[in-house]
Amino acid sequence: MNALGLVEVPSATAAIDCLDIMCKAANVEFVTWERKLGGRLVTIIVTGSVDAVTSAVEAADKAVKRPVSKAVIARPHEETARLVMLSASRLQKGKEALH
Repeated sequence: MNALGLVEVPSATAAIDCLDIMCKAANVEFVTWERKLGGRLVTIIVTGSVDAVTSAVEAADKAVKRPVSKAVIARPHEETARLVMLSASRLQKGKEALH
């Protein structure tokens, strides 16, 4: 994992729009998302090279609703990566439960 990009937006709809913009702007891959406060805050997490993640996070400003907060973590510590992968595994389990 070269870098992580985190963008927090104020709704699920804004999160989907933001993710689409980020993926079109740079070569990044969606990892997971976290919803808080009943979906009123959604954090999108992407991964890729530091340059690609930085470009994607900057492009998020063009989303329907501006991000509440955003961050780029270059070369995340293994514990940080583990936390993100835990979130991603919960997302995967949810997908499997639907099938």
